Amino acid sequence: MIRWVLTIFLALIVFSAAMPWLEKLGIGRMPGDVRFKLFGRQIFLPFASTLLLSMIAIGVGKLL
Repeated sequence: MIRWVLTIFLALIVFSAAMPWLEKLGIGRMPGDVRFKLFGRQIFLPFASTLLLSMIAIGVGKLL
């Protein structure tokens, strides 16, 4: 169980760090990605981008 929590935490850190670069490629601006402001903070929920990156990761995993 702790491995999954650690893996998800590391994936979120990598995804957050790579977000400015990924936005240049169009990831993060797809239909299904939600951005809104709440109490002065910008909240970003990348539903469609997460699905796309998951499908790419599964495809690469199957190839390896």
